[in-house]
Amino acid sequence: MELERVFKRRIFKILIILTCCIGAQSECPLQLDPQRVVVRYGGSVAANCSTSVLHIGMGWEASQGAVPMTKDQNLITWRVSELTEWDIKPFCFINYKIDCFVQCIVELPVKVYKTPDSVFISTVNHRGPMTEGQQYELQCDVHNVAPVQYLTVKWYKGQTLLHQTTFTDTIKTPENKTVTLLIRPDRADDGAEYWCAAELDLGAEGPQPHPTISAKPLSIAVHGT
Repeated sequence: MELERVFKRRIFKILIILTCCIGAQSECPLQLDPQRVVVRYGGSVAANCSTSVLHIGMGWEASQGAVPMTKDQNLITWRVSELTEWDIKPFCFINYKIDCFVQCIVELPVKVYKTPDSVFISTVNHRGPMTEGQQYELQCDVHNVAPVQYLTVKWYKGQTLLHQTTFTDTIKTPENKTVTLLIRPDRADDGAEYWCAAELDLGAEGPQPHPTISAKPLSIAVHGT
């Protein structure tokens, strides 16, 4: 709460400064490199903020890794060795003069992710061999993954992709997700292996290939009617 109050006070000051200079600037003279970052929860992250204009102070505001305002540098780095904020919104700010004093900010989009602790496949309300032609439900449990809006759960039989599910949740902290699949095996499926995989597609800035955690395959036995 204290951090939130500090941010609100700074934003209020920024708005006051900008009010006196409406129309005085077309864009903020700050460049971020990279322009957005993807970081694993608990991992390290860094981004540079630079300017080519004369200024009277620039710095970084963030709940982790804040950089106090400095007057004698044109490049400053936001750096965190162990990021532990799920919804961090760092921004670089600069104070400079056109016709009057102006402060502007540029926010760095940060995407924090965590791969699942585990992915597990099971049958729902059934044990033992299956009977051909009957319908059964398989369940895939994905534990402690974030953010789920970038998660895809994929179902396979052997190496064949059967189905995939995505999510629209915008919660940034870890969640558990359960996905089910209906199957109607025939005798040819005796010994077939079903499995599911949880994949995080974090965009071009994210790790490649996409982080993927797979369940241990479930081998089914199918008996005739």
